[in-house]
Amino acid sequence: MVKLRLKRYGRKGQVTYRIVAMNNLSRRDGKAIEELGFYNPRTNESSLNIASIKRRIEQGAQPTSTVRYILAKANIL
Repeated sequence: MVKLRLKRYGRKGQVTYRIVAMNNLSRRDGKAIEELGFYNPRTNESSLNIASIKRRIEQGAQPTSTVRYILAKANIL
Protein backbone atom coordinates (compact mmCIF):
# COMPACT_ATOMS: atom_id res chain seq x y z
CA MET A 1 0.00 0.00 0.00
CA VAL A 2 1.25 3.50 -0.82
CA LYS A 3 1.19 6.08 1.95
CA LEU A 4 1.74 9.82 1.96
CA ARG A 5 4.12 10.48 4.83
CA LEU A 6 6.96 12.65 6.09
CA LYS A 7 10.63 12.02 5.29
CA ARG A 8 13.06 13.68 7.69
CA TYR A 9 15.84 16.01 6.48
CA GLY A 10 18.18 18.45 8.19
CA ARG A 11 20.38 18.23 11.22
CA LYS A 12 19.62 17.87 14.90
CA GLY A 13 17.50 20.78 16.12
CA GLN A 14 16.92 22.12 12.59
CA VAL A 15 14.75 19.44 11.09
CA THR A 16 12.55 19.81 8.00
CA TYR A 17 10.39 17.21 6.34
CA ARG A 18 9.50 16.32 2.78
CA ILE A 19 6.04 15.00 2.04
CA VAL A 20 6.51 11.88 -0.05
CA ALA A 21 4.62 8.93 -1.46
CA MET A 22 6.22 5.67 -0.31
CA ASN A 23 5.46 2.04 0.23
CA ASN A 24 4.19 1.47 3.77
CA LEU A 25 6.89 -1.15 4.41
CA SER A 26 9.75 1.27 3.64
CA ARG A 27 11.82 2.91 6.36
CA ARG A 28 11.05 6.53 7.30
CA ASP A 29 14.07 7.82 5.36
CA GLY A 30 13.97 5.13 2.68
CA LYS A 31 13.45 5.47 -1.05
CA ALA A 32 10.40 7.50 -2.02
CA ILE A 33 8.21 6.89 -5.06
CA GLU A 34 7.58 10.62 -5.50
CA GLU A 35 8.28 13.83 -3.57
CA LEU A 36 5.12 15.93 -3.19
CA GLY A 37 6.22 18.92 -1.11
CA PHE A 38 7.91 19.95 2.11
CA TYR A 39 6.97 21.00 5.65
CA ASN A 40 9.05 23.05 8.07
CA PRO A 41 7.68 22.66 11.63
CA ARG A 42 9.89 25.43 13.05
CA THR A 43 8.27 28.14 10.87
CA ASN A 44 5.06 26.19 10.19
CA GLU A 45 5.71 26.66 6.46
CA SER A 46 4.70 24.18 3.79
CA SER A 47 4.94 23.95 0.02
CA LEU A 48 2.74 21.37 -1.69
CA ASN A 49 2.40 20.04 -5.22
CA ILE A 50 -1.40 19.95 -5.12
CA ALA A 51 -1.95 18.25 -8.48
CA SER A 52 0.37 15.36 -7.62
CA ILE A 53 -1.11 14.96 -4.14
CA LYS A 54 -4.67 14.77 -5.49
CA ARG A 55 -3.56 12.28 -8.16
CA ARG A 56 -1.91 10.03 -5.56
CA ILE A 57 -4.99 10.15 -3.29
CA GLU A 58 -7.25 9.25 -6.25
CA GLN A 59 -4.95 6.28 -6.95
CA GLY A 60 -5.54 5.04 -3.39
CA ALA A 61 -2.64 6.45 -1.36
CA GLN A 62 -3.47 6.90 2.33
CA PRO A 63 -2.04 9.95 4.17
CA THR A 64 -0.70 9.51 7.69
CA SER A 65 -2.35 11.50 10.47
CA THR A 66 0.29 14.26 10.40
CA VAL A 67 0.16 14.60 6.62
CA ARG A 68 -3.65 14.59 6.78
CA TYR A 69 -3.46 17.54 9.21
CA ILE A 70 -1.09 19.46 6.88
CA LEU A 71 -3.34 18.78 3.86
CA ALA A 72 -6.47 19.81 5.77
CA LYS A 73 -4.79 23.04 6.81
CA ALA A 74 -4.06 23.74 3.11
CA ASN A 75 -7.71 22.92 2.19
CA ILE A 76 -6.76 19.93 0.03
CA LEU A 77 -8.76 17.33 2.00
